[in-house]
Amino acid sequence: MGKYQALAKDIVRLIGGQDNVKSVFHCATRLRFKLKDEQAADAEQLKQQDGVITVVKSGGQFQVVIGNNVSEVYQDVVAIGGFETTVDDGEKTTVFNRLIDTIAGIFTPILGPMAGSGLLKGLLAILVALGLLTQDMGTYIVLNATADALFYFLPIILGHSAAKKFGGNPYIGMVIGGALVYPSMVALQASGEALSFLTVPVVLMSYASSVIPIILATYVSAKLEKFFNQHSHEAVRNFTTPMLALLIVVPLTFLAIGPLATYASQGLAGAYSFIYNLSPVLAIAFIGAFWQIFVMFGLHWGLVPILINNITVIGFDTISVGVLMATFGQVGAVLAITVKTKDKKTKGLGTSSTIAGVFGITEPAMYGLTLPRKKPFIFGVIGGAAGGLVGGALGTASYTMGGLGIFAVPVMIPQSGVDLSFWGAFIGLFVATAVAFSLTYFLTKEEIATTETTPSLSKEVGLPVLAPIKGEIISLESVNDEVFSSGAMGKGVAIIPNEGIVYAPFDGEVVTVYQSMHAIGLRSDTGVEILIHIGLDTVQLNGQHFESFVTSGQNIKAGDRLIAFDLKEIEQAGYDIITPVIVTNTASYLDVLPTYVGLVEPSRDVLRILV
Repeated sequence: MGKYQALAKDIVRLIGGQDNVKSVFHCATRLRFKLKDEQAADAEQLKQQDGVITVVKSGGQFQVVIGNNVSEVYQDVVAIGGFETTVDDGEKTTVFNRLIDTIAGIFTPILGPMAGSGLLKGLLAILVALGLLTQDMGTYIVLNATADALFYFLPIILGHSAAKKFGGNPYIGMVIGGALVYPSMVALQASGEALSFLTVPVVLMSYASSVIPIILATYVSAKLEKFFNQHSHEAVRNFTTPMLALLIVVPLTFLAIGPLATYASQGLAGAYSFIYNLSPVLAIAFIGAFWQIFVMFGLHWGLVPILINNITVIGFDTISVGVLMATFGQVGAVLAITVKTKDKKTKGLGTSSTIAGVFGITEPAMYGLTLPRKKPFIFGVIGGAAGGLVGGALGTASYTMGGLGIFAVPVMIPQSGVDLSFWGAFIGLFVATAVAFSLTYFLTKEEIATTETTPSLSKEVGLPVLAPIKGEIISLESVNDEVFSSGAMGKGVAIIPNEGIVYAPFDGEVVTVYQSMHAIGLRSDTGVEILIHIGLDTVQLNGQHFESFVTSGQNIKAGDRLIAFDLKEIEQAGYDIITPVIVTNTASYLDVLPTYVGLVEPSRDVLRILV
């Protein structure tokens, strides 16, 4: 197991334990659970775990947002829980939720390779447009086969992931997909020759790159496999079930499932084309405005098969253009925050979030900076809509699946070569970024500026809390952890330590010293409850580099030494040393007000509690 074992154990425990999990998989930033009983999961406690950004319940899924380390956390969660990633659990929920969950489960495993293949196709288009390659060159032929293989053999790949999702044998799903694109069948379809099966005419269609036929076929196969397994002797079911399932499903797919699904695909593409033709500008602007909201609730999965189907059936797609604009709307908003802020931690978080956003990952920007501030998120949405208007007006479209963020642009080169519609991608993302940046920069303000100053409140106002650590006081919202920065645990400040000692911030008692000594809970004689959390994710050090001088229940005086920690060793181990100081019973008071920012000594009061 990996370095996230402690977090994984907490996640498994707080989702209701191993027995409460039906299935789990992950996307770019989230663990996506299907639970037997969501009420048994403690979402609020999960949100407070180091390493968990937030929790979202949507589309029949219990989503734990982790961030960039999600794949490593996922491995530890699966190892600790012994989970199956997909099962056909027969959950009784809404049709819509089941549809979203099914789509997500089928497409999530292949989106990375699909984006990589699409990006390679885009790069090839650029090389051809620049005259560096021609389509009859051996280099082009080899690289095009590499880039196009996933799309051509998509039924085989989807056969695997769809069968897993439906609880069938994934290799049976692959065989069904292979039959759909088998060379002799493809040749017959291309030649227009007639074909019959047991005297029943076969409607020959092209299934290369198709989506819906294989999904429906594997669904039928999974049901048949379950039936045959239940009614076959265990000594023979390992080969009789696959044989019978294939014997029934493959002919049935060619005779009925495939043609009906193909007609449905064409109808779906036609419906989208009808909406798009009514107003290309408004259609893409709508996606640009609402895509990030769809992502927050997991609803974007409902558009993924439509996007792929558009490319397969009509040869291009414009949903992806709106996605591009929505992404750069958030990039513009977070870039404005980064440029405007004087806070070092906010600037650092903003820089990393901006870079991640350019490459298509917007969760750090949304959950870390724009959503907590509200207005920047709204301005990002407006920017996405503005970019969508431009993309729609200039006829921008994608001609294959591409990457995320800036990597989506190369696949927007038409087969006829670079034209205004392609440049519309760049103009649109520039407009999306510029609009969101301008609105955020000029219509928002930093709540706390980092300067050395004197307390803004008289020392006679409210209950004082002294700085527990020598260092630099910054705003709590600058902490790169949504649990703290959002104020979900309470109001307070954060400290960048320059000395590895925690001092008592008031007279009172020690409520809790965590076993790993990375955090301590205190209660003042006046009832103020404080959590001092030394660094981020430092619970994973399991007490290494920490030393406690107090125990739970011990009385303390202001200035007493509570915990020592080795700043240098913790930083060298790769952990952020920023230390949130949270008033955990904030709701019990009129307000909790920071009184100081900048360099501070432990004798200075940094918070005032208004009673």
